[in-house]
Amino acid sequence: MKFLALASLLSFPLAAQQALTMDEAVSTALASHPLLAEGRQRVASARGQSTQAGLTLNPRLVLQSENLRLPGSTPYVFGRDTDLFAYLQQTMETAGKRGKRVDLASHGLRRAELEVEILRRQVALRVRQAYWAAAGMARIHELLVENQRNFQQIVEYHEIRVREGAMPESDLLRVRLEADRIALAANNAKLDADRARIQLFREMGQVTFPEARLSEPLELKEDRLLAADPEEALRKRPELEYARAQLEQTRANLVLQQANARPNYEVVFGFKRTAGLDTVLGGVQADLPFRNRNQGAIESAQADIKGAEASVAATEAIIRAEVSAARVEYEMRRRQVMEFLGRFRTQAAESSRIALAAYRLGGADLLRLLDAERLRIDVELLNYRAMMEYRQSIVALENALGMTP
Repeated sequence: MKFLALASLLSFPLAAQQALTMDEAVSTALASHPLLAEGRQRVASARGQSTQAGLTLNPRLVLQSENLRLPGSTPYVFGRDTDLFAYLQQTMETAGKRGKRVDLASHGLRRAELEVEILRRQVALRVRQAYWAAAGMARIHELLVENQRNFQQIVEYHEIRVREGAMPESDLLRVRLEADRIALAANNAKLDADRARIQLFREMGQVTFPEARLSEPLELKEDRLLAADPEEALRKRPELEYARAQLEQTRANLVLQQANARPNYEVVFGFKRTAGLDTVLGGVQADLPFRNRNQGAIESAQADIKGAEASVAATEAIIRAEVSAARVEYEMRRRQVMEFLGRFRTQAAESSRIALAAYRLGGADLLRLLDAERLRIDVELLNYRAMMEYRQSIVALENALGMTP
C-alpha cells in the first residue's frame, strides 16, 4: 500500500485536497528530489574513479626506423642500410602505488556515499519541518474561518436587536468592525497557509504545488519524553563519520604521495634489425630523483591531514552543541504544551462563554464581550502555534540525535 501511495505521488499531481501524510511527503522527497539524484550521480562518478584506480598501466608498442635516406646517387638499400625497431615498453610501478591509489579512491567513494546520506537526512529534516509548518498554518486558517462563521451569528444577533430598537446602532458598528477584523485575519492566514504549503512541496523537490490536506494531527497521540544522549548522537550522526572518512582519505593521500616520491622504471624488450642482421633489444629506464622528490605534494598532504583532524574535532563539538540546543528547545516547547496551554484554553473558553451569556442578559457591555472573544481566539492561535513548534522541536531533536527519518 505504501508503494502504491508513493507511486501515485510521483506519477500524478495531488488532486484537490488529497490527503498527504508525513511519511508520504518524506518518501516522495527521498525518491525524487533533484539534489539527491545529483548526489547519487556523484557516487557513481566516485565508483568509476575507484575502478579506474585499480587498472594496471598499458604497455606501449614502438615501431621505429632510423637512417632513412632520400633517393640519390649514393647506393641505398632499405633493408640493409636502415635500422628497424619493434619493441614493447612497459612502466613498472614501485612502492605499491596501484594499491595505494585504490585505497585512496575507496575512501573517496565512501565520502561520496556519506555526502548522499547527509543530504538525504537534510532533505528529510526540511520536509518534516515544512510539513508541520504547513499543517500549523492550515489549522490556524481553519480556526479563523470557523471563528468568522461563529462571529457572524453575533453580528446577526445585533442586527435583529437594532431592528427591534433594543440596542444602539453604535454597538452593531463595533461588532461589524470586529467581524471585518476577523475576516482580514482569516485572509492573511490563508496566505500564510498557501505559502507554507508551497514551501513544503518545494522542499519535497516538486515542480507543482497542488492543494493538499495535511492529514497528520498536530496533537500527539502519545507523548513520549525523548532522551538526549550526545554520545549516542556521535555514534549515529553521519556528519562525524564523514569527517572521519575525510581524515582517512587525507592519510591515504599522504601514503600515496610518499610512494610517488619513489621513481618508476620502464622495461624495454623487442626486435632490432641493423645492417641486415636481426637482433634482440632490451633495456631499463628510470628517473633520477635528484630535484623532484614530490616534496610539495607530500607537504600539502600533511597539511590536509591536520585540517581534517581539526574538522573532526569541530564536527564533534557542533554535534554536541546541536544536541544541547535541540534538547533545550524541545523541553521548553513540551513544557508549554503540557503545563500551560490546556489550562489557558479552558479558562479563555469559559471567559468567552460567560461574557457572551452576561451580555445577552444585559449584565455586561459590548467591549467586555469583544475582549473575551479576542482573548479566546488569541489563546487558540497560541495553542496551534505552540503545537506546531513543539512538533518541529521533536523533529529537530530527532535529527540532532541521528535518528533515521
